[in-house]
Amino acid sequence: MNVDWANFTPWSALAGGLLIGLAAGGLLLFNGRIAGVSGILGGLLQPAQGETGWRLAFLAGLALAPLFYTLAAPLPPVEVDAGWLALIASGLLVGIGTRYGGGCTSGHGVCGMARGSKRALAATAAFMGAGFAVVYLLRRVLGSAA
Repeated sequence: MNVDWANFTPWSALAGGLLIGLAAGGLLLFNGRIAGVSGILGGLLQPAQGETGWRLAFLAGLALAPLFYTLAAPLPPVEVDAGWLALIASGLLVGIGTRYGGGCTSGHGVCGMARGSKRALAATAAFMGAGFAVVYLLRRVLGSAA
């Protein structure tokens, strides 16, 4: 792995992490909910009374964030070097993994780890390890660009 030091932006990364932490902490403090995106989205499929509004507001914030970002700086270019089939398969596998793992990277990796949850530590280690292994297998062993 090579770090592109000319384009390394620690201040924007720090600001982004701070905003994620503030949003997750705010949701927990003011709503008593964990900011797990898969759980928030999944809760809209069978919403309980009084649960729809905050879930839609949270997801709208995720969708609108790039528009607000453009007020400060241009969006970085997006490069996806995978085909549609690989993207669809990957999305389905991530969805299945969040169901089996009882949460996603935001719920376990951000919120659970911050709370010191052993379950979140195990889940985060599992999905990060699996991700590393798949990327290594695809790029180094099989030589795919996926």
